[in-house]
Amino acid sequence: MTAIDAGPAVAGRARPRTRRQFAPLWMLLPAAAVLVPLFVYPIYQLGLLSVLDFRQAQVSGGQPTRFIGLDNYAELMSAPKFWSVLWATVVFAAALVVVTLAVGAALAVLLTKVSRWAAIALSLAAMAAWAAPAMTGSTVWMFLFDTNLGLVNRVLGWEGHNWTYERFSAFALVGAVVVWHSFPFVMVTLYAGIKALPEQVLEAAQLDGAGPWRSFWSVTVPMLRPVIAIVVIQSIIWDFKIFTQIYVMTNGGGIAGQNLTLNVYAYQQAFASSEYGLGSAIGVVMMLILLAVTLVYLRMLRRSGEPL
Repeated sequence: MTAIDAGPAVAGRARPRTRRQFAPLWMLLPAAAVLVPLFVYPIYQLGLLSVLDFRQAQVSGGQPTRFIGLDNYAELMSAPKFWSVLWATVVFAAALVVVTLAVGAALAVLLTKVSRWAAIALSLAAMAAWAAPAMTGSTVWMFLFDTNLGLVNRVLGWEGHNWTYERFSAFALVGAVVVWHSFPFVMVTLYAGIKALPEQVLEAAQLDGAGPWRSFWSVTVPMLRPVIAIVVIQSIIWDFKIFTQIYVMTNGGGIAGQNLTLNVYAYQQAFASSEYGLGSAIGVVMMLILLAVTLVYLRMLRRSGEPL
């Protein structure tokens, strides 16, 4: 066969290979057709409202809607309240992520050590906490920590103690509820990752004299980094945009707004004060912060050589 005759044959072999390369993208099209409109349109509306003067007068049609550019963002950046709420949200979310990962990882390792029935009981208890709606769980915890009738106050002998009066105790109580809701996802995900690890590697570490603690940090954790990346990103997103627990347990943000987070602050500006444009600007800032944190975290993992 001459070089001229080989040309069509090579091209024919290249086409199936190209089709196989694009096959995953074609398989993603049905999901993309559903998810893209659900995400793109709300983000577009959020960004549009953030650059408009859109208040109750504009909603009712009493005044025309005006384009004001970045005025809502300028007002937001010049407000001391915004920066204090942002700082509180970042610190609170960071603490929740660390505690949730610690609790979930510890219980995931525990599931691999206990008997079958104990693992089933622990898994069922965790699934019950995960399945409970945030509103229901927050209400139940408020009954447990009620000032006058709460079981916790009676057991501790602290009748009349108000757990949501002080800023830090209120944040601690809300944080406990958030961790209670969130740790089952971390536990189940890491447990599945641990069970998927090759046993030969763990046995080799034991033969080399590595104890349980050294084996966990030097062998298990590095092999679980892709799974941990998913858990960390999900936890950051969920904890940064927390709303229900704060709103229900601190009655909308605590005394004088001492327990406000960005999501509750955006709700207050948009719906309590009818500043829909300003509330939308807060939503855009939250989205950009979460996007930046996620991209930075993924970039760090890529630099460390982890496949994602």
